[in-house]
Amino acid sequence: MTEHNGKATPVVRMENITMRFGRVMALEEVTFEVRRPEVMALLGDNGAGKSTLIKILTGVHTPTSGQIYIEGQPVQIRSPQDARALGIETAYQDLALVNSMSIGRNFFLGREPTWSVGPLRFLDVGRMARETAQSLVEIGIRVRSANEKVGKLSGGERQSIAIGRAVHFGVKLLILDEPTSALSVAESRKVLEYTLNAKARGLSVIFITHNVHHVMQVADRYTVIRHGKNVGTYNRDELSESDISALITGERES
Repeated sequence: MTEHNGKATPVVRMENITMRFGRVMALEEVTFEVRRPEVMALLGDNGAGKSTLIKILTGVHTPTSGQIYIEGQPVQIRSPQDARALGIETAYQDLALVNSMSIGRNFFLGREPTWSVGPLRFLDVGRMARETAQSLVEIGIRVRSANEKVGKLSGGERQSIAIGRAVHFGVKLLILDEPTSALSVAESRKVLEYTLNAKARGLSVIFITHNVHHVMQVADRYTVIRHGKNVGTYNRDELSESDISALITGERES
């Protein structure tokens, strides 16, 4: 990890990000950073601006003004492909998994290994299955078979595939968008455990959620966004669950 003036350089820093949609100010000079390794929670009510901030980081939107830095270097992220090339992986609520494909095929989606016979190329399905199963086991995730169709998996198991894939491909930053939404208590617990395991292997995670209780279990720090502005960034145990909820709703200013 590089250092500047004795301070570790964040894996990602978004500085003074402003986003306007016509006359609507979605974000106003928001600064947000994630260190390595850590779980950074991004909190805010619906319409607070957190989704817009993440869409800027992942190349869906181009900010009106502001600068993004990856490991201290200024970058331009103009597309999701740019974000992925920089080591940013996002697991959205729908996960963008193909139900009719196997776990292994989904794990390597867009990065499929092949083998050749003369001019013909074939997908190396066996290698995908082996490497998927091994990689998942390494972060505490066990699946019945890497050849099983994703459509048969539970919500928690689907989240585990996204987390395992990010760790396997050496991603710098994994963004989890409401990863425990609509999951049972037991499955939510597993996803939180997988998130901590990913951090233990050196991955930085942005954990977007409405569930303050889950934030308290996994996040090292948390940033609260309200009405397009950064209300504040706080360390773990600095505030109570009720304090965080008050910041989200505006009952407390900072």
